[in-house]
Amino acid sequence: MSTETFAAPDGGSKQPPAWKWLTGAGLALAAWGLVYSQLIPASEWLVSRLPVDRASHLGDALAFFFYDTPKVILLLTLIVFAMGVVRSYFSPEKTRALLAGKREGAGNVMAAGLGVLTPFCSCSAVPLFIGFVSAGIPLGVTFSFLIAAPMVNEVALGLLFSLIGWKVALTYLAFGLGVAIVAGWVIGRLKLEGWLQDWVKDIQAGAAVVVPDGRLTFVDRIQLGIEAVKDIVGRVWIWIIAGIAAGALIHGYVPADLMVRIMGADAWWSVPAAVLIGIPMYTNAAGVIPIVEALLTKGAALGTTLAFMMSVIALSLPEMIILRKVLTVRLIAVFVGVVGTGILAVGFLFNVLFQTP
Repeated sequence: MSTETFAAPDGGSKQPPAWKWLTGAGLALAAWGLVYSQLIPASEWLVSRLPVDRASHLGDALAFFFYDTPKVILLLTLIVFAMGVVRSYFSPEKTRALLAGKREGAGNVMAAGLGVLTPFCSCSAVPLFIGFVSAGIPLGVTFSFLIAAPMVNEVALGLLFSLIGWKVALTYLAFGLGVAIVAGWVIGRLKLEGWLQDWVKDIQAGAAVVVPDGRLTFVDRIQLGIEAVKDIVGRVWIWIIAGIAAGALIHGYVPADLMVRIMGADAWWSVPAAVLIGIPMYTNAAGVIPIVEALLTKGAALGTTLAFMMSVIALSLPEMIILRKVLTVRLIAVFVGVVGTGILAVGFLFNVLFQTP
């Protein structure tokens, strides 16, 4: 295993004082927050300047693309910067110990619990997943987070509770966490770290040894965070744009009536069909739950509908496109297979537990 040391800046070259770096970092963070808060009006303004009807399929797709592209890139930049600074304090061994826990599976439980507290859609959760993997956190633990973050969060649970009822919301919480924890644990037990992309393995190997904290100033750590952003964001930004473009087209053009007809069918194949339909789509929990309510009111089976919901926000095609930069095709296939099996099980169980008389 190769090693890397975090070298302090060259003492022979003059650097700005620490207060200038701290002031610059504070101003950059304020600018980040300002830009992030204006993404929705900016995306709507951009669409309004185009010769496109906002209520049309194309207008909806363009608004989605103009909003999600900068949102995900901003999240990726902030999270990777923060992870770069944190990695200067802790070795991967300490980070693994923090998340992996003292017994088998505890790290998966902790990561899934963290995911519940982060109301991200699947593509927004990917930046933090990349940060976890590049920091050397066990692969199965990172997958537990990636599954739980978009699928089981307070937004999804609150909307399910208000629209459908507490029994469904509580059962969804239990089964959603179960899928995230068990799927992550299974992937971890398979020992598939060798199926990561080479550049990610190089980062993990290079971070195996960290020099004592005393050799680095806080300015050095800020610089390391900036270098992490240049390295990782520079590698994945094109994949993010491609993934969100695919999601925007699907978001704007997929017909709802077709899904209702298939998902409302009282047949064994309705659950796997709903999952297959959901995978190419892309939205967050807040966006898909109103669709779930509409599908249920039109006669779709509860388990089939929730399996569709889980597949949309945990196994979206845009997410797979972005993850392709980090994971090999074989590892993505294992991820989809394991999580898809869990979602199918949830769908069938829900149809049994909540059968209409």
